Amino acid sequence: MGHADIERRALELRAVEGGRIEGYAAVFNSPSHDLGGFVETIAPGAFAASLTRGDDVLALFHHDTRAVLGRSKSGTLRLKEDGKGLFFSLDVANTTAGRDVLESVGRGDITGASFGFRAIRDRWSHKGTPAKRELLEVELLDVTVTPSPAYPATVVSRRSLDAINEAERRARYLDHFGGYHGLR
Repeated sequence: MGHADIERRALELRAVEGGRIEGYAAVFNSPSHDLGGFVETIAPGAFAASLTRGDDVLALFHHDTRAVLGRSKSGTLRLKEDGKGLFFSLDVANTTAGRDVLESVGRGDITGASFGFRAIRDRWSHKGTPAKRELLEVELLDVTVTPSPAYPATVVSRRSLDAINEAERRARYLDHFGGYHGLR
């Protein structure tokens, strides 16, 4: 498979104080914006095979492999599927790109995340306009911080290292999004 079959989707970020970026890279059964004549949703379990295989997933800035922020094989990027979607927790590299991303997310200048994938199985419906695509199984390649959201229901934040700020963040999150499912 070449680069032509790699697809990328952008998602929404939400910034909070702290040094770790975490949130949902994908939310199941939540429609994307129009992606050029079609709207896409992700089926529960779409990432399961990729995660079970232990595919090496990169955390990048703007899909640029010159700006690696973390990686699943090194343990700095942790991924899991739950009932809501694909959750990730990223210990951002102490590099120029990493510090810049943390600063921009913290300030709210960068408000998106994205994921790169290869579609293994999908289902299309051409009833109505735009067409609809459901991703049933994907090979996950990267989770990316970017300023271009396409899935409005996803959330990413900088995780607080201060217990008081963390409690406040959780309360705000619950009030705003109706629930929190994080890695411990």
